[in-house]
Amino acid sequence: MSSIMTNASALTALQSLNATNKNLEATQARISTGYRVSQASDNAAYWSIATTMRSDNQAMSTVSDALGLGASKVDTAYTGINSAITTINQIQQKLTASYGQTDASKEKTQTEIAALQKQLKAYADGATFSGTNMLSVSTATGTAADVKIVSAFNRSSTGAVSISTIDVNVESIKLYDSGAAPTAKGILDTARLGLTGAAVATASNPTLGAAAAATDTYSVASLTIFSSSTAASDTQIQQMMNVVDAALKDMTTSATKLGAAKSSIDLQKTFTSSLMDSIDRGVGQLVDADMNKESTRLQALQVQQQLGIQALSIANGSSQSILSLFRG
Repeated sequence: MSSIMTNASALTALQSLNATNKNLEATQARISTGYRVSQASDNAAYWSIATTMRSDNQAMSTVSDALGLGASKVDTAYTGINSAITTINQIQQKLTASYGQTDASKEKTQTEIAALQKQLKAYADGATFSGTNMLSVSTATGTAADVKIVSAFNRSSTGAVSISTIDVNVESIKLYDSGAAPTAKGILDTARLGLTGAAVATASNPTLGAAAAATDTYSVASLTIFSSSTAASDTQIQQMMNVVDAALKDMTTSATKLGAAKSSIDLQKTFTSSLMDSIDRGVGQLVDADMNKESTRLQALQVQQQLGIQALSIANGSSQSILSLFRG
């Protein structure tokens, strides 16, 4: 049936053209943004997942920065304690050289030992990075607080977030503690028994020049082989050597702990970087547009659009043929 009131062909062609234009707009949006899912209306589930993972990736970027900062703190402490180990070896050499020497020689050696002791303190005080010093601390009461380095941002299966840290036990590696009442002093300023080198809570200062006693204590930071006109006896120097050797062992252990912490930080940095890349790839698979596919679709839709316009033009022109029925 031919009608001048309703052009069914034109309506069908118009609907087809509108659908083509809508698909064309969507394809052009994907090409211009690079995303197949750029907003929640495109795919609510994928958009939600991608948004959450992007947020997690930003948090992990901050974790990566924190790991870099932590690595610098640990590396600074390691450098300080490594330099201190070299210096304490020199003190041990001076003590060894003074054994059996005259009082005059011991007096000269004491000058060198005092200079090395000052150098030890300078190393510890100078091992500061971003306000953190693990070697020279001041504990008011109890023990020195651990240095916590943020190492991971975690999200559980329920969506709860948490932070993991790499902890450096400052109490076990500190060289000096100038606090009022710490539980234990540092490796170099703590009192140690001359016989064994073991750290003790209460000092028992020896009488310089006398025979060494079993209860005599010394600390690396303050040991003295000559004071005023009195020189340490050889048995006392032997005990001082025991104390220095014990402190050296403790410092070596501390350096090992710092090295292990540095290794853990480096491994975590590598893992975090790889994890961020994996998340980026995963998000891309969810929301990124396939540009090869979209470019092909664009060309096809442009042809469909042109054909739709042509079809609509033909459908609109069909009503003109009705006029020929009324011509004489």
